[in-house]
Amino acid sequence: MNPKSSLAPSTRRRFLKTSLFAAASSQLLPPLFAAESKKKTIQKPDPMNNPVCVFNKPLQHLSYDEQAKLVAEMGFAGIEGTVRKGGHVEAENVEQDLPRQIEALKKHDVEMTLMTSDINNIDEPINRKVLDTAAKLGVKRFRMRPYKYDYALPIPEQIKNFRHTYQELIKFCADLDIRPLYQNHAGAKYYGASIWDLYLLMKDEPKDQVGMCFDIRHATCEGGLSWPTEFHLMKPWFGMIYCKDFDWDKKKKKPFNVPLGTGMVNYPQFFSMLKKINYSDPISLHIEYIDHRDPKLQQQSIAAIRQDYKTLQTLMKG
Repeated sequence: MNPKSSLAPSTRRRFLKTSLFAAASSQLLPPLFAAESKKKTIQKPDPMNNPVCVFNKPLQHLSYDEQAKLVAEMGFAGIEGTVRKGGHVEAENVEQDLPRQIEALKKHDVEMTLMTSDINNIDEPINRKVLDTAAKLGVKRFRMRPYKYDYALPIPEQIKNFRHTYQELIKFCADLDIRPLYQNHAGAKYYGASIWDLYLLMKDEPKDQVGMCFDIRHATCEGGLSWPTEFHLMKPWFGMIYCKDFDWDKKKKKPFNVPLGTGMVNYPQFFSMLKKINYSDPISLHIEYIDHRDPKLQQQSIAAIRQDYKTLQTLMKG
């Protein structure tokens, strides 16, 4: 035995073997732990890059060219343009004025992403004229005027009649290659406010020929905590998403509109759900809390659009 060592040969061999294994293992630990650390890193979902348009109701005091230039400068892909009574384009003047508006939009490299109309049937000649003109100019989507219940009549019978009228409209639009979208709107008598009745309207129709503008403000107002159910019921028919917000007036016991992200709509949950279903169609930003009828408030409306668009972009990033 080596007098300088107090360990027996066999013990000394085991000690050296164990020490060498420990040293080698210590060199492997950092990369192993690093790999484990990478596995546990939570990846944020990719931000949504859907085309975003702005509802042009607050901008109707501008000329077509001024509006198109402003919308392009703010970074929108296009407008949701009003072609209806009191709209930026009056329905009666559609053949003269809509081409001028479309030309102005194209000049500034933006589009009419959606046309908002008074149309919910093809019985009226003015409706056929508006649709025919818009389709020839390349408009692919339009928002319908909602149907309304008459409480003096049986509800099931009215739903049957609405479906017949709707189906006739679909046939007419299919030939023009323009798609009718129906907005859920909060309020008594609105067909589609509860959204379940809207499902009855669309459930048997081709999804590439019909659709809805899912308005999360109105869905929250009417559905309270149940709106995710309506979301999942109607998601196959989403053709446009409407973004705006509201709060509740306790004294008046009714909703009032507020800037985006400051009210009762749960936007983080909403956008998380949109990402999970890979929603890729357009989003429309609505500014409803400033009186659009007053031209003196035009600059205030423009400032509100800019601010709410920043908020929307943040929400879309997640």
